[in-house]
Amino acid sequence: MSTKVFFHGKQVIIRTTSLDWGDVDKIMDSELFGKIVGSLMHKLREKNSDFLKILPKVPEKKQEELILLVLKRLAKDDRETVMKTNPELKPFFEDTYLLDRFVEELYNYWRGHERYLICVSDPKSKNGVEIDKKPYRTFNDTIEKLNHTVRKIYRDIQENITGEHPMIFRQVPAGCTVGAIAKEMQVKLPKEYGQLKRIPVIRQVLLNPPILIDPTINKRKGQFALVGSNPLEGIGFDNDEWLCFPAKVGSLVIYLYFNNFYTGLAISTSNLFELCTEEDLKKQPDGIYAFGVSHETLQKFAPEKTVFYSDEKNGMMVGAVPADREYGFFGYVKKMMLTLHNAIMIRRGRMPVHGAMVRITMKTGEKSNVVLVGDSGAGKSESIEAFRVLSGDNLRELKVVFDDMGCLELTKEGKIKAYGTETGAFVRIDDLESGYVYGQMDRMIIMIPHKEPNARVLVPITTLKEVLHGWPVDYFLYANNYAKPEGGIYIERFKNPEDAMAVFKEGKRLAKGTTHEIGLTTSYYANIFGPSQMMKEHELIADRFFRAMFREGIFVGQVKTQLGLAGMEQEGPQQAARALFREITEKKQGKGKQN
Repeated sequence: MSTKVFFHGKQVIIRTTSLDWGDVDKIMDSELFGKIVGSLMHKLREKNSDFLKILPKVPEKKQEELILLVLKRLAKDDRETVMKTNPELKPFFEDTYLLDRFVEELYNYWRGHERYLICVSDPKSKNGVEIDKKPYRTFNDTIEKLNHTVRKIYRDIQENITGEHPMIFRQVPAGCTVGAIAKEMQVKLPKEYGQLKRIPVIRQVLLNPPILIDPTINKRKGQFALVGSNPLEGIGFDNDEWLCFPAKVGSLVIYLYFNNFYTGLAISTSNLFELCTEEDLKKQPDGIYAFGVSHETLQKFAPEKTVFYSDEKNGMMVGAVPADREYGFFGYVKKMMLTLHNAIMIRRGRMPVHGAMVRITMKTGEKSNVVLVGDSGAGKSESIEAFRVLSGDNLRELKVVFDDMGCLELTKEGKIKAYGTETGAFVRIDDLESGYVYGQMDRMIIMIPHKEPNARVLVPITTLKEVLHGWPVDYFLYANNYAKPEGGIYIERFKNPEDAMAVFKEGKRLAKGTTHEIGLTTSYYANIFGPSQMMKEHELIADRFFRAMFREGIFVGQVKTQLGLAGMEQEGPQQAARALFREITEKKQGKGKQN
């Protein structure tokens, strides 16, 4: 492979072994340039656009040949020179303003695609040795040069048409917004998974945020089914169409194998999970997830299409989801990886927690570790962000341990410790303070900003050290988004493990459209990502952990976030945050009570 280009909807994926992307002729003579121009011309003809007026009166095939020629010539020479040396191109210059606007249209059309440059090592060349050892040089030679060269082509063509220099220069990533370095590696996989061994493994990722991604759908449906046979058995994988993102999911190593069809969603994982280190890759992964297999290979599990399997022989969890517009949402990446994580944790005797955890330190020195439990839309992240904003100068620091999924460990000494999974967050834009959104814009991956009601952002929020430390728990609260507070009490403490487990086990929430559910729903321990599929094992674990929490004096209760109630999307989490603030400060002062 030298360079191959794949188109999937609005995605353009360039997979290359070439490190030379600074040559104007190479880019303008490329298959990619021809396809983009041809695609735009097709759309303009469908709309009978005014831009068609610049074209000579010749057959369509000849028109496209001439439009490519005039663009290539204008990248080097001014219009007078072009008309003199290529008289057949004179019709393009009868309306130079319209020609100039056509170039702008082409530039914007290209930039309207989601553009990914995957630099793959060639083990037969020098490239294969150095490509990931000097990532800055590799990115500079590829994506940075490509961005510069595309801007140069665009500006030179417009200057040669108009005879004028631009007065405002916008240094946008005009080539690609995302780059990745991948190479073939001798990863440690059981022989049953030999078909995966030659798939290139991503070692570094370059992001030019803010990055906008437009998935094919805006919410996830249902849950993943635990099946009795390996979904990857007998599947072949084309190395040119697949990549591996080796992720650190908490303490686990999970290999995310993804088809080109899902490139944007899969590489967005860079803002959610850390990439594995070289040391991590020396051992067998704890889980494997193939995102984008063919429908036919999963037909044996019909009607289930999103499945996972416990490979007892090899000590791994394995997941698979087909390549289809129906699954083109980031939730299918994130939640399957977390399902595999949770299933492994249950097998190890830990309790998965669908929720968020923060370590709070007030200015006066009070410290509290708070876990909020609840399903999507329960108000976990929103209440934490409201606490951050409302505490103002009273807050020394607020550190996130996990934003969506974690797990609890019961030590030999009977102590509870909490661990996270993700270093990033995948949250709804509408449920965040606008100041926070704008303040973090330069690190965000923004998904479906125009599709309501579930526009989301992916943003890094914590470190792997925070995630893996193992923190004690002071508050373990169920995020109740459906009930109004009575008597001004926003936080209620349960009296015994049985009362607590009844509420947590029911997992009630008012679904607000962030998944396929609408209205008042229930889910086993608010966690359909492992516990509900392994209910028998989880039931014993939950009983043991809740009794341990009460024995240790942990505050186990519920907080009324009201996020599911109409008109309370902002005020509800703010009221919950104020109550939590009072609870933490008054408890440390010996005045603790229900708030």
